[in-house]
Amino acid sequence: MRWNKVLTLLSVVVVVGVVMWFCFDPPIKTLPWFPITKHVHLGLDLQGGVHVVLQAVDTPEAKVTPQAMKQVLAVLQERVNRFGVTEPLIQQQGPRRVIVELPGVKNPDEAINTLIRTAFLEFKTESGQVIVTGRDLKEAREGIDPTNNQPVVYLTFNAEGAKKLKQATQENLGRPIGIYLDGKLIQNPVVQSVIPDGKAQITGYHSLEEAHRIAVLLQSGALPVKLEILEKRTVGPTLGADSLHKSLYAGAIGIAAILIFMLLYYRVPGIIADFCLGIYALLVLLVFVALKATMTLPGIAGYLLSFGVAVDANVLISERIKEELRGGKSLRMAVDHGFKYAFRAIFDANVTTVLGAMVLYYFGTGPIRGFALTLAIGVAASFLTAVTMTRWLLRLVLETGLIKNSKFYGA
Repeated sequence: MRWNKVLTLLSVVVVVGVVMWFCFDPPIKTLPWFPITKHVHLGLDLQGGVHVVLQAVDTPEAKVTPQAMKQVLAVLQERVNRFGVTEPLIQQQGPRRVIVELPGVKNPDEAINTLIRTAFLEFKTESGQVIVTGRDLKEAREGIDPTNNQPVVYLTFNAEGAKKLKQATQENLGRPIGIYLDGKLIQNPVVQSVIPDGKAQITGYHSLEEAHRIAVLLQSGALPVKLEILEKRTVGPTLGADSLHKSLYAGAIGIAAILIFMLLYYRVPGIIADFCLGIYALLVLLVFVALKATMTLPGIAGYLLSFGVAVDANVLISERIKEELRGGKSLRMAVDHGFKYAFRAIFDANVTTVLGAMVLYYFGTGPIRGFALTLAIGVAASFLTAVTMTRWLLRLVLETGLIKNSKFYGA
């Protein structure tokens, strides 16, 4: 028995066990990064949110055209991104409809109203002359005025807009210039001094969140056509939590059955395969967290399906080892030949699965892309653990000299 190898094996088991303990059920609950499951973003079907179908309609001012619909999608995407919604779905359906799904939105009505507002900004003099519009705007951002700690929206105009604003403030000193949003007067400040650099601010907001919404609208620009709400459906978090619980419960039963089968049928290779499956599960979750991926029910299905792919690789390896042992090979040679001859089949199976996932991701939308992404990540991780980690651990067990009987290797 080689005690240095035994200590190495025990060290690996202890380190992996401690890491998994901290990642999934840490003894210190206040640690910021643990458990890692709290950093996995959930999709609309799991954490709730809003699903809305918008219809573009013709008006005397603007007709619906394919180009206008492209601009609508761009403006909606810009507005949603600035609200920080994780993994939203914005896609066109037919020539005039747009589907929007916003996971985790706490105030659906407010979010939808923000999406469909035209947000057309105008600065006008007392006589109604338009000085600058939102088309002259370069940047809009919310902030806190340091002089009075009140929320404001800071505006920065482009070179042409700055020139117009400077001339207008010179000509209207001591007189008001109205600021209009969607034709509604929201502020009518009196010009106290010339604005030479194209930088202005809008005040009068009750909260920083309100200022943020206005900044989002102004920065994203006006919608080219009018949008109406055809359908609005709110998905409650209760339904999502119930679906998540049932999915995880079913997945736990399936994974437990796999682990027990591998242990009883393949013995030592099965134990090592089960151990590597735990490493694989942790590795995939860490990748999800690093990529800030959103987990949906189809995504969970892809994750669980990749467990089957991972086990399939271990089954191929273990079966090949059994064949080599039956052929009279030594344990060390049987393990080496088992991995060598099973590698091609494992590689081909993984490549074809990843190619299929890539096709689904490229042509699919929404949940289908989530399924494809989790499946591809899972397959890549399973290939790494099955071919590299399992082989290294099997060799380490052999080198310890603890188990020499070929019956414990499935023969």
